[in-house]
Formats: sequence, structure tokens, C-alpha cells
Amino acid sequence: MFSHRVFTTDFRTALEEELERKDMTIKELADRAGIPAATLYKITSGERDPRFSTVRAIADALDPRERDFVAVIGVKFLLDELQGTSETAGGKTYRIRGYTANTMEECIIAAVRAEKDGAAGIICAPILSTLVERIVDIPVTIIKPNPESYVGAFESIVRMIE
Repeated sequence: MFSHRVFTTDFRTALEEELERKDMTIKELADRAGIPAATLYKITSGERDPRFSTVRAIADALDPRERDFVAVIGVKFLLDELQGTSETAGGKTYRIRGYTANTMEECIIAAVRAEKDGAAGIICAPILSTLVERIVDIPVTIIKPNPESYVGAFESIVRMIE
């Protein structure tokens, strides 16, 4: 995979190997990545070092990630009900993928992992959303508990009190 290989060798070598492996020309990569072919020729000749935005565009073109799922960060028993389901919105169907987290640290790790896995967005608890938004570059929204949830929790706590 190009995005991993680029960190174990120099960029130019990794790019040339990946183009050969995929039997792709620099022009084809330029079209896929939305980068001028001249820029890629300068990078492969060693005349220019790529900017980070160029590296990201190349990596996305060579290792495309389908952003066809939405990550939900929560506790396991809630995620068990969602796992494997999908929702359709805006004419597109998104799978739901759960990321279990029981602590703030696990939530942070789950958010980073979800973004790395290619999530289109993240749904999490309100208390986490502002923190998660600062960490990832994908949309984040919250789960809003409904009144029935509070009634059930109230009844449960009353049973424990009595």
C-alpha cells in the first residue's frame, strides 16, 4: 500500500514503485489526483520535493478510501444494536460502523481510528463532540437522548434506590 510504503522509503522511490505496480502513467495519476503532470514529473525526477497537500492528493488517488460508512463512538451494548445496519440520506446509503469506547482516552483513539479507516463522519456523545471536532477533519455530530431514555434511566435508578 502506497501510503505505508512512503514512510519506509523515500517518496520518489515509493511513488515510482507504486506507479509500476499499478501499471499507471504519471499522466493518469495526475488526472486522478488533480495535480498538474508537470508537478509529478518534477517530483519523480528529484527536481522538487512535494508539499503535504500534494502527497495527500497522490495517496488518495493511489489508495482511494470509500467513505461509505459513518462511525458511531459509544459503549458496546449500544453499538451491538447498530452494528451492520445502514441508513440512507441524501440519496446515498451509509453503513454504520461502531467504535467501542468506555473512557475519554478510548473515545479519542476511536475518533482517530475512524477517520483513518475512512469514515465519512462521526456520531458521538455531546460531551465528546467538541473534543473530537478538534482532532479529526471529518464532520462530527452528537447523539441526542430522547425523553424515553430518561424515563427508563429514572425507573432504573429508582429500583436501585429502593
